Amino acid sequence: MNQESITNLFDREAIRDCLHRYCRGIDRADEAALRSCYWPDARDNHGSYSGSAAGFIQHALNVFKTKPRNIHQLANIIIEFLGATEAAVESYFTALQRGPDATGEIKQVLLCGRYCDLFQKREGEWRIVERTVVYDWVEKQRPPKSSEAERFGPRQPIGAPHPNDPVYELSKRRVAAKNHPKDLIGSGEEEP
Repeated sequence: MNQESITNLFDREAIRDCLHRYCRGIDRADEAALRSCYWPDARDNHGSYSGSAAGFIQHALNVFKTKPRNIHQLANIIIEFLGATEAAVESYFTALQRGPDATGEIKQVLLCGRYCDLFQKREGEWRIVERTVVYDWVEKQRPPKSSEAERFGPRQPIGAPHPNDPVYELSKRRVAAKNHPKDLIGSGEEEP
């Protein structure tokens, strides 16, 4: 395999990682994760919002103050390189969003569509510079009447916003592992 093919594979994985980090950021109301997906000069046309990506992030975080329940999933990620530092990326998404409207009434909607993104690689990092969200399906649903405690019962823990979601405890372990002087697993050595 030549170096160009290897670089192509690494670039594709970096783009997919950015897309998945976006889903975590939006679902967990994780501002740092969201900001890490866009270049500072990025634009986002997100249906009800069109403007700077920074403005979209602030718009989304204002919604998160209501503690909605969001679930975003991606599929069919198609990456077409336009050159060494640009890629056109189409990603199908399914999103379930539940939260209060302006009057406080809980609403629930299932959204399906595609993120049509222009990615740029700057200083070795891929991020979104332009995003247009294309909606292919919108279905208003009747939210459950019962509380989450009643619905989830013993199925605990349930997802939570940043930093309270269990995934952030795993992230702390990853940071601790990075700081460990060497990986002793399977080395035959015992930790002191």
